[in-house]
Amino acid sequence: MDILTVAKRFDTQEACVAHPETVRFGEAPFCPRCGVIGACARKTERNYRGRWNCHSCKSTFNVLTGTIFQGTQIALPKWFAAIALMMNAKKSLSSYQLAGDLNLNQKTAWFMQQRIRSEMASKQGRIRLQGIVEADETYVGGKPRKPNKRKDDKPSKRGRGTKKTPVMGAVERKGRVVAQVATDLTGKGMMTFVKNAVNPDGSLLVTDEYGAYRAVREVFDHTVINHAQEYVRNGVHTNTIEGVWSLLKRAWFGSHHHDTKQYTPLFVAETGYKYNARKDRRAFEHFIEGCFA
Repeated sequence: MDILTVAKRFDTQEACVAHPETVRFGEAPFCPRCGVIGACARKTERNYRGRWNCHSCKSTFNVLTGTIFQGTQIALPKWFAAIALMMNAKKSLSSYQLAGDLNLNQKTAWFMQQRIRSEMASKQGRIRLQGIVEADETYVGGKPRKPNKRKDDKPSKRGRGTKKTPVMGAVERKGRVVAQVATDLTGKGMMTFVKNAVNPDGSLLVTDEYGAYRAVREVFDHTVINHAQEYVRNGVHTNTIEGVWSLLKRAWFGSHHHDTKQYTPLFVAETGYKYNARKDRRAFEHFIEGCFA
């Protein structure tokens, strides 16, 4: 859904609440706190519009309870606009840009973005890849400084061995991607990640020559492309996953410029979620429905 359509369809708080209520409650309202179905009654007082009473646990709630929108003081039309803007930003969106677009202060915009990214991250664990799958790792951080031309200077190190944040990922050809911040780049760590991300039945795993990937041969059909000699060999390549890494790094260099390691998993999740939704014309609607499912 394009941004203009989102702004027109969800232009009021009531419109933003009505659609999630249909998605979440349908014809059988339930209490998000105790889970009891049918023991709920909508409050009728004007000051409590949109809230419900649970006769079972004696609590009150609304459709936002238990979601990323819970407790927010920000109008839902701005939330929905922020989601649309982030979904449409191929190389991500800075909090300063979002703040300017929605007339918010920067800290509020950053808070909203982190909640939206956390929802994207929660969807990553449900994906399992199959078919021809490329696996690779990359490193996110500042560009290495160019060395001076003095003879005693050593060239700046790139990739493995740097202090950058390692990220590992796997992607289906013309399909979905799974990516996460790496904590273990040994053979054991690679095997754990690949087994969780890829279904071995009928799958071919394509990697570069990094020795840690040898461990996966115990479970997966595995082929290697040696980048020291070639980048493509009879359809064997890792260009697809390299394309995913380019989106992640362009977001880092072009929009965010810096983020702490604490929040890097959320930025990785955003890139992966939007990559998987790149062909979905109803990506916005599906994201909203996922928040309230």
